Amino acid sequence: MKRLEDYWVNRNPVALILYPLSLLYCGLALLNRWRLEWLARMRPRLPVRAVVVVGNVTVGGTGKTPMVVWLCNWLREHGYRPGVVSRGYGGRSRTWPREVTPRSDPIQVGDEPVLIATRGGCPVYVGPDRNRAARWLLAQHDCDVIITDDGLQHYALRRDLEIVMVDAARRFGNGFCLPAGPLREPLERVREADYVVVTGGQAQPGEHAMRLVSQVAMSVRDPGRTRPLSDFAGQRVHAMAGIGHPPRFFAMLRERGLKVVEHAFPDHHVYGNCDIRFGDASPVLMTEKDAVKCRGIAGPEHWFVPVSAVPDQALALAILRSVQAVDRIQSMR
Repeated sequence: MKRLEDYWVNRNPVALILYPLSLLYCGLALLNRWRLEWLARMRPRLPVRAVVVVGNVTVGGTGKTPMVVWLCNWLREHGYRPGVVSRGYGGRSRTWPREVTPRSDPIQVGDEPVLIATRGGCPVYVGPDRNRAARWLLAQHDCDVIITDDGLQHYALRRDLEIVMVDAARRFGNGFCLPAGPLREPLERVREADYVVVTGGQAQPGEHAMRLVSQVAMSVRDPGRTRPLSDFAGQRVHAMAGIGHPPRFFAMLRERGLKVVEHAFPDHHVYGNCDIRFGDASPVLMTEKDAVKCRGIAGPEHWFVPVSAVPDQALALAILRSVQAVDRIQSMR
């Protein structure tokens, strides 16, 4: 049986039947945006040099987390002190906001925030109210830039810079909003962003390209143990991914010459022992996002493949100049 997502690729009869609901969804999304933006204007601006939003307009993975990690490191290299706020999607904590560290339990705070705290090297706070989470972060840490992960539709937090991520293979599907298509907001929303960044393929005019690079595999149980990814070339491996778009991970491994047996899980899946053992001696490779949830149950055969974002140089410099421009404007007020 086809999943609903399978009908989002083109304008087929099922998508057209759902189109009236798509119009209703778009209308409600627009009304909610106006309401939240009005409320945001009533609040004082966060006392930072810039607020940068990284998000997307589609459902599914587009490379937001690698972009956030890259931004943390890029801005820190140029004298800024970034901090990250996130929704903490999937986290089961009963109290919010929560600070996230590399040792935090992803079941409580969400898997992506733990990954960002591990790779980004900066303070991370999560909570449904991102404005409140940001203020808690600033009360505890000396940060001067706030980066909000997957925050494009969270208009209650005032922002200075918007970066929209796009997956090159799927782009915007059939161009319809949910549930007839993959869009969270009308496609016109993309044109309002400061930067549109495409992962996994060619950028179109007005867009920028970002590569996702992976070179090594690391032991889930002992990340100090590493192997070149090329060591697995020609081998049969189990590849597991509980991310927004698992085929991207599987395709990357095949491009490196691995013989992949696919095991796709829902995004933010909570793993048990039976999920990660497949009854043979073949190595098991997973994404870094999955690895943070499997640390306590992994064996020596389990490896994760960290992915790093490599934006084109023009984009890197443009983002830096934009943050510096916002900083100068704020300093004059």
